[in-house]
Amino acid sequence: MTTARPTAVPAAAAGTITLGGDLTVNRMGFGSMRLTGKGIWGPPKSPEQAVRVLQRAVELGVNFFDTADSYGPHVAEELIAEALYPYPGLVIATKGGFDRPGPDRWVENGRPENLREKLEGSLRRLRVERIDLWQLHRIDPKVPAQEQFEALREFQREGLVRHLGLSEVSVDQIEQARKVVPIVSVQNRYNVTDRKWDKEVEYCEREGLAFIPWFPLSAGTVEAEALHRVAQRHGATVYQIALAWLLARSPAMLVIPGTTSVEHLEENVAAAEIRLSKKDMKELNHLSS
Repeated sequence: MTTARPTAVPAAAAGTITLGGDLTVNRMGFGSMRLTGKGIWGPPKSPEQAVRVLQRAVELGVNFFDTADSYGPHVAEELIAEALYPYPGLVIATKGGFDRPGPDRWVENGRPENLREKLEGSLRRLRVERIDLWQLHRIDPKVPAQEQFEALREFQREGLVRHLGLSEVSVDQIEQARKVVPIVSVQNRYNVTDRKWDKEVEYCEREGLAFIPWFPLSAGTVEAEALHRVAQRHGATVYQIALAWLLARSPAMLVIPGTTSVEHLEENVAAAEIRLSKKDMKELNHLSS
């Protein structure tokens, strides 16, 4: 089941969130990881289509785009620059901290000199002098966490980044980082059936941080009966309901579904207009594994 082609700017229906007290964006964003080849490696089959997806996202009111130097690597950032530069009214967030030895291979590298190299590469590819939101893609267990946080603090002191975020971190790790440098966002895996990081969502809401869930569509659990029941009531897809649940879960949520299809993009963004009832939420809240 699909929805009608959205009009106006449906992304705005999700409301807004403010990063670091000065960057206000719509809570329905876009994640660019899938704008690459198989294994998140190399270019997509159709770079022209990827550019169109990004541009259509802006037309639909999306003004927050999440990417990383490791997507491709470099490919997603380059496509974003091609499609959206000079980013009028947009916030571009990127990440560093992974090396990519090959397709589907990810190796943490949090050495300060490597993080600087990754950041400087992102600045060049995105054609900017400062990154709006730069996120440590992972805390590298092979490098003292303090050294990684101090590197982030230096990047901000030098004016290379405006705000800083973390990814796949616990409350304890967030608090450890905040003793060294201001943190405005947390990006952890989270969706309607995978709620390992519930405590971190609540922490972000309480502390005024944005929580950016990756793998938000929970694609492997679409057979869940509750998702189908709620989707049928709303005349929506189960994927739209999964996104609507995230937006309803917490005002701290900044959702970034990604796709290579304009049609799927429009369906995703239209989820911002779905209002789940208390009955809907009660049924969906029982899906956590």
